[in-house]
Amino acid sequence: MRDHFSGTAHFPKRGWLKPTALLFLTIFLSLTPAAGSSDVQKADVESVKQLIRQADKLIKKGNFAEAEKLLVRAVEAAGEDSFPRLKLAHLYVKERRLTEAYDIAFPIAKAEPKNSYAFAVLGSTMLGVGRFRDARALFFQALSLNKRQAYAWAGYGLLEFYENRIEDSLRNLEEAVFHDPEQADYLFALAQVSARAEKYKDAADAYHRFLAVSRDTDDERRARIKGLINFLNFLGQRQSLYVTSGANQTSVPVVLTGNRPVIKMHINDREEPLHFVLDTGSGISVISDETAKRLKISPITKGGYAKGIGGDGKFEIVYGFLRKVEIGDVNIRNVPVYIRKFHSDAHRVDGYIGLSLISKFLTTLY
Repeated sequence: MRDHFSGTAHFPKRGWLKPTALLFLTIFLSLTPAAGSSDVQKADVESVKQLIRQADKLIKKGNFAEAEKLLVRAVEAAGEDSFPRLKLAHLYVKERRLTEAYDIAFPIAKAEPKNSYAFAVLGSTMLGVGRFRDARALFFQALSLNKRQAYAWAGYGLLEFYENRIEDSLRNLEEAVFHDPEQADYLFALAQVSARAEKYKDAADAYHRFLAVSRDTDDERRARIKGLINFLNFLGQRQSLYVTSGANQTSVPVVLTGNRPVIKMHINDREEPLHFVLDTGSGISVISDETAKRLKISPITKGGYAKGIGGDGKFEIVYGFLRKVEIGDVNIRNVPVYIRKFHSDAHRVDGYIGLSLISKFLTTLY
């Protein structure tokens, strides 16, 4: 209930004030809010909102350091309002500063059990440290409080993706994008999961919308995404990828070359045996540019540069497509690949078999 005064006021006659009455009036006036104080409060609120809007723009540009400075100022100006603190915690989650995010979000969720955003941020910290059960409970609580809480829908989508429930992941991420279509992170996640679900046209569309919404000034990253969009549109024109035929199972010799498991396989019905490394750390398969030229495999599209693991060098991202791969008695048709230059070493190979290809099989090394 709001505090209020009641009763009948009796005003003294003009010019009649006792000293005690005058003292009372002075004290009362000193305690009464000055005229226009509500305007000052409104100005403070608008100042906080402006700081948050400016921070959001900087986050879209990838300038997290300057965004953090603005959000800290918003927190200081907002007083007891928890929203700027949660925005700061949200930024810390993006930066993987999960302990700091948790230290902000947890006391707010505890003090404000109806604050869906607090539970969504707290759930994201749990997701970031791999505590999936806790994250699920917190996202559920956030959505129980507010079905339109996009951050919770996005968190649920990523959680389902990490647990390999791809269709559920897609539905949740689509819900997040529906409620907040201007949030670049949700579009990027939707694009990644759509590609994983082999919905390549949908993935290309989501990446295209991501570029339209994001103001990230990293030109190399944007070039990579544009090249990926072109490749996904190419894949979307194919009826299906990784189509298997031939025997239900096969066995092939494995040779350890430089501590790498290498097998022989054939590409595009060529008789020449090729040496490929089984590489579970790579999502898509890779073929050397020399082998691609020898087999007359032309690039589909190019897009930006990527950094090699364990070094400072960069290599151009080039996409290719294999009509057919034969491993023993098993055939796989329509296989996307990267084409890249392999630096000379003592153990030359023709390529690497990525997880997308071998995930079609139960693979055992013995």
